[in-house]
Amino acid sequence: MLLPIPDPYDFALSTSRFRDYGSDGATVWHDGGLHRVVAGTEVRVEPAAGGVRIAPGAVGAAEHIGFLLGLPFDLPPFRDWAAGDRVLAPLVGSLGGFRPTLSPSPFEALVIAITAQQISLHAAAAIRSRFVERLGERHGVAWAFPERERVARLRPRELMVLGFSTRKAEYVIELARCDLDLDLLARLPDDEVVAAITSVRGLGRWTADWFLARHLARPEAWPAGDLGVRKAVSAFYADGRFLSTEEVRAMAERFAPFQNLTAQFLLAAARRAG
Repeated sequence: MLLPIPDPYDFALSTSRFRDYGSDGATVWHDGGLHRVVAGTEVRVEPAAGGVRIAPGAVGAAEHIGFLLGLPFDLPPFRDWAAGDRVLAPLVGSLGGFRPTLSPSPFEALVIAITAQQISLHAAAAIRSRFVERLGERHGVAWAFPERERVARLRPRELMVLGFSTRKAEYVIELARCDLDLDLLARLPDDEVVAAITSVRGLGRWTADWFLARHLARPEAWPAGDLGVRKAVSAFYADGRFLSTEEVRAMAERFAPFQNLTAQFLLAAARRAG
């Protein structure tokens, strides 16, 4: 099944984060393609003329993979706008075909954020890989991400043996057990999403900002507290002087209404430069 993706699109460039930081078992790069479990079936995604080819193909698989590959992002208006920014223009131009990816599941997106708190993305992926392989169901080379209900029945020590700190183990289990309707968050405005997420123990503004950016694809999401974003903004806009979270947050208006895509492209450009 062919899933059309608007040109320009570079599949390898757009999915590089799944190789750069290591596989977490739920989204797996294998033999030139991505593997992901959708509704109990492993789906392979590989580049094809005009988009990507999905096998086996089905409407549900196409919707899931299309979301994962960032189809909710409307890139042409952003590229037109970025052409007027002396810093962004050459960076965006050098990333021809880049389309940011998204986390299709709200529970998965928040677990990813918790595991990535204050450690390297390589270490976070390794911890999630053990989590996914221990608690998920294997389908070929990929595993289904663990169900929220199963995680809710765990005790912290069952996650700690997988590499979670005591606090992160508690946070993941409390997230799984909380009364928050994660699917309902998509219907709320940004400020209410932030308030809902930060009401859960262990989930702060950093987590909420990345949820807005990489799950809900909200245009004005601006993860100013993220170390990678701060480093990228500092490198490209401050001649390398390391900016504070407050300084980066204050720059949000400069990139309106494309804060999210600006952050994603700056991170991609920083990865390529590094």
